[in-house]
Amino acid sequence: MPNQLPNNALYLVTESNLARGRPNSYMVSKAIEGGATIVQLREKEWTKEQYAEEARIIAGICKEHSVFFVVNDYPDIARDVGADGLHLGQEDMPLSQARRIYSGVIGKSTHSREQALAAVVEGADYISIGPVFPTRKKPNPVGLQLVREMAPKLPIPFVAIGGIKLHNAEKVLEAGATRIAVISALVEADDVERAAQDFIMIIRRDAEWK
Repeated sequence: MPNQLPNNALYLVTESNLARGRPNSYMVSKAIEGGATIVQLREKEWTKEQYAEEARIIAGICKEHSVFFVVNDYPDIARDVGADGLHLGQEDMPLSQARRIYSGVIGKSTHSREQALAAVVEGADYISIGPVFPTRKKPNPVGLQLVREMAPKLPIPFVAIGGIKLHNAEKVLEAGATRIAVISALVEADDVERAAQDFIMIIRRDAEWK
């Protein structure tokens, strides 16, 4: 099991409500074909039983393609399906409690400098920072400035997330991110594979300059 997130990475976060009836298995497969190397299953409105069944399917796809698979919220499901990572929100169980259930990589969502530094102290293996730009559910972004501030300070990997599209991805990478998490720009795309390829071109171009 990998002990760290891939670098210079496109990170797909699922949201089936936006997928126009296309199953997560399809979305994940197409994103991976386009170059995504991290996949997070996040379905907040599902029952735990639904989520566990889907996690087994997505874990299999990711394992087949050597893609880093992250389970959201449920340390027991992450353990049972052999996920590479577990992601916790600010309102979820303490990281120390999750570690008693799941022994892999654990990340945490953060929305401020204070939360980011607290997650490091708590023992997170990586964090997400966002929303960088406004989203439907989170209209008040933390902005690029937080990415710029935290990128040189953090001793652990971080992922920029929230409102990232093709037209602004380069700005996020220039601010110091090397991993960008994308939801609607992939999940809503007519051609998911092509959209992923377009993001990967931007990520690789930025990596060559750094």
